[in-house]
Amino acid sequence: MDAERVVIILLDGVGVGALPDAEKYGDEGSNTLVNTAKAVGGLKLPNLEKLGLGNIEKIKGVTPLSSPGASYGKMAQKSAGKDTITGHWEIAGIILDKPFPTYPNGFPKEIIEKFEKLIGRKVLGNVAASGTRIIEEYGREHLRTGFPIVYTSADSVFQIAAHEDVIPLNELYDICLTARKLLVGKHAVGRVIARPFVGKPGNFIRTSNRKDFTLEPPKENLLDCIFKAGMDVIGIGKIGDIFAGRSLKKIVKTKDNIEGIERTKDFLIDGCKRGLIFTNLVDFDTRYGHRNDPRGFADALEEFDKRLPEIIFYLKDKDVLIITSDHGCDPTTPSTDHSREYALLLVYGKNIKAVNLGIRNTFADLGASVADMLGTSLPPYGESFADVLMHHNDGK
Repeated sequence: MDAERVVIILLDGVGVGALPDAEKYGDEGSNTLVNTAKAVGGLKLPNLEKLGLGNIEKIKGVTPLSSPGASYGKMAQKSAGKDTITGHWEIAGIILDKPFPTYPNGFPKEIIEKFEKLIGRKVLGNVAASGTRIIEEYGREHLRTGFPIVYTSADSVFQIAAHEDVIPLNELYDICLTARKLLVGKHAVGRVIARPFVGKPGNFIRTSNRKDFTLEPPKENLLDCIFKAGMDVIGIGKIGDIFAGRSLKKIVKTKDNIEGIERTKDFLIDGCKRGLIFTNLVDFDTRYGHRNDPRGFADALEEFDKRLPEIIFYLKDKDVLIITSDHGCDPTTPSTDHSREYALLLVYGKNIKAVNLGIRNTFADLGASVADMLGTSLPPYGESFADVLMHHNDGK
């Protein structure tokens, strides 16, 4: 194949309909994109509509086209689970048999006791909670005792909050590393997260010194294949954390979707000669999906749609843009958790045919296709659909 650069923009949490096994996860009837559109009286997404978004699902306000500008389809998830890491890893060619463990009632006593012994102090909390609420609830006691606050969420995470004046950053990071080494086997959570904060009771503020300690991907994946071929692999947003920094030439953290879009443009203009730019836009999920805010979710989608032409403007003749997702996070259901949904799939480029890619059996088909387009070795799982996309096929 003859692609020069592939850009994957992943709209975190933007699912397109419940998977056949969604009921096992309590997600029957979830459809993040369709339900959000209904809740706000229709979405205005003219640029995504031109690419063929309305051809994937019936979305209020988004018209299906007889000649869309991109190839379109959706992808079923083969891995167990519905979290961010599982979705991204599957795109990259890693299928997980078991979901990462979650702890809706806090962590088991034996884990907490071992952890306290290792760090030489007690912990506060050990509940599933919102990060802002937990520091309000335990912050005063934390200031008095110096004990770190441990909490989790609907995701597979072990989060440790501490005031930067009470437990300095380097010490907090060391405590997180201790937790990361402890949480293995059946308790191997996807991420241990340092959650530093500052301020006074009644006015605590989380700082930008958050740090994620992620499990290493267990197998070779798409990023390894491209990196080993000597090409650029750029991770923007959460990508560096999700892949534990492996096989990434550059890691760029972002504070919101707009910064993610800006950094993607920067690397398209100057910063990636050949290879992969992988961008995660997380606001849909964290700011709106988990907070059951369909209006905010819709506004973020419309904002992305407005900025999409700027990204397309900087694509060269042999570049490919892929827009996809990793799971659902339906803001219209009672749950504030992720939802087990199909991932959307739009593939655009000057040398890309607009075809219906149907329903792929696994997210891994996307990773296999990217490797195929760039001419690298293929990840362990996934069936490439690159041959049906490219106008210029060199016989591979």
